[in-house]
Amino acid sequence: MTEAYIYDYVKTPRGRGKKNGSLHEVTPIDLLTQILKALKDRSDFNPELVDDIITGTVSPVAEQGSVMPRFAGIMAGYGHHVPGVQIDRFCSSGLVATNYAAARIMAGQSDLIIGSGAEAMSRVPMGSDGGAWAVDPQTSYQIGFAPQGIGADLMGNLYGFSREDCDAFAVQSQQRAKAAWDKGHFDKSLVAIKDKLGMTVLDHDEHMRPEATMEALAGLKPSFADLGELGFDSIALKRYPHVEKITHIHHAGNASGIVDGAAGFLIGTKEMGETLGLKPRAKFIGFADIGSEPVVMLDGPGRSAKKALKRAGMTTKDIDVWEINEAFAAVALRFIQELDLDQSYVNVNGGSIAMGHPLGATGVIILGTALEEMERSDKSTALASLCVGGGMATATIIERV
Repeated sequence: MTEAYIYDYVKTPRGRGKKNGSLHEVTPIDLLTQILKALKDRSDFNPELVDDIITGTVSPVAEQGSVMPRFAGIMAGYGHHVPGVQIDRFCSSGLVATNYAAARIMAGQSDLIIGSGAEAMSRVPMGSDGGAWAVDPQTSYQIGFAPQGIGADLMGNLYGFSREDCDAFAVQSQQRAKAAWDKGHFDKSLVAIKDKLGMTVLDHDEHMRPEATMEALAGLKPSFADLGELGFDSIALKRYPHVEKITHIHHAGNASGIVDGAAGFLIGTKEMGETLGLKPRAKFIGFADIGSEPVVMLDGPGRSAKKALKRAGMTTKDIDVWEINEAFAAVALRFIQELDLDQSYVNVNGGSIAMGHPLGATGVIILGTALEEMERSDKSTALASLCVGGGMATATIIERV
């Protein structure tokens, strides 16, 4: 099997996913275009050598639809010879796009490929693509549908996490993210977004709230209690009758922020890297996807990690750097609990609670964060994982070169 190497990684800063966010006036194709330009300019390769551009986008509709990476590639100067494809597996879309890119290399069917993700949540809101699971009564009744926040709150009851546990994790995420930014941990990969006149629009993650305290978070109203009272608690409890009552523990301060952003990897064979004069930074060891129960839906990352580790012939003791998407605090806490990890070694640079979760791009970002942390701390291996809507999860293992 051919080995797949990471040659470069770039990301945009994350802008607040609202109309007053700094990236709201930047179209999603422009976000992706600037990522593709940065990869091309930094590594100075002939773009016609790229076999494909694979992009994860969770709401691939409206201005994020119609195979956005195909046209972003042309806008970025890759020419009309480079194709593109767009995929959606909810929150792991970017990581799956990256895994698919690596798989193409490993299968011997590509030599140079881009795995990427992009989501402009201020312009194309979450849920814009609809779908039978949530809106078709027959489908939702048979499968069981409740909003993700209900599942996250249910996890607190199932696995013993209190609101205080989640708030403490959130404060830690904010503090770690602020420290990482202050120390320049993200400088190597950051691509400042510019407007059509070349003026910088945003050069930092603007969602962070490093001043957050336990006392401040304690004053926030639970985000999903009202939805629970509308009947979604009953749907969840029907699936989990041994839970007496759902205690709603998540709110805006201990769940991931809605943001705009994009990110990408340049992935290739060893031979292509040598031809282009590029030094590999890491190689892919393995990856895995799993399905889990769709009502609680968010408790799969631990199982996806175990599956990836088993395929690679590894255990948790073989992993030096851990990244879990902080979709909700309980998701990260369950991942740590299930794998029996030391929390001080997980998400050491903060996560999506502090910096935001640009859906389709997040999987790329957390794997890139793991890559950079390996390099910075002189570690060898990393694993990144995300929970996924509908009861799924994805995990990826890379090794530093």
